[in-house]
Amino acid sequence: MAKLFETYNQFNELMTATKVRIFCRICYANIWEPKSILGSEPKYSVSCLIDKEDKKSIALIQKAIEAAKEDGKTKCWGGKIPTGSNFKLPLHDGDVERADDETYAGMMYINANSKSAPDVVDRKKRPITDPMMVGSGDYCMVTINFAPFNANGANKGVGGYLSNVQLAVRGERLAGKSSADKDFSELPGDDDDDVLSGELPDYI
Repeated sequence: MAKLFETYNQFNELMTATKVRIFCRICYANIWEPKSILGSEPKYSVSCLIDKEDKKSIALIQKAIEAAKEDGKTKCWGGKIPTGSNFKLPLHDGDVERADDETYAGMMYINANSKSAPDVVDRKKRPITDPMMVGSGDYCMVTINFAPFNANGANKGVGGYLSNVQLAVRGERLAGKSSADKDFSELPGDDDDDVLSGELPDYI
């Protein structure tokens, strides 16, 4: 997997001081319809998994987060960057915070969301409209904006906000559902064998 990240991270970029384009594996991909979490406002969201060996992506993300902190110091937090456990940051260690989930092993991750639907495109930047074409488990280029927040003076931090998604490599689905390829074997006969002949089995 590290080799896959190495191949695609050449397209990673710090697009503005607080916006990045990164290669990642997407998980919990609610990119087609907004979803409400515990009664909250419905949003589009995705968990972006970055291999810990992909130092380039992690450095770009950290740089954008630091820029968002500086923005927040003047815009949200009264001239001082908050500290302490109540100050939320968007980059997480999967081995620590999702230790019970093997998908997150060896990964850093960002949970990004948006009120607006992301554009979803293929490798040639052509729009994808079929939800079956892109989902949890696929490897994608994702653009994320980082911005400071201050909710009611108590909930402060930097959030990751989903912008757009580009499919790069299809991956094994992480939706907890097996594929038809794994469920079935090939059957005898041709696709145009639509007329029953011979003796039928007892269950028909």
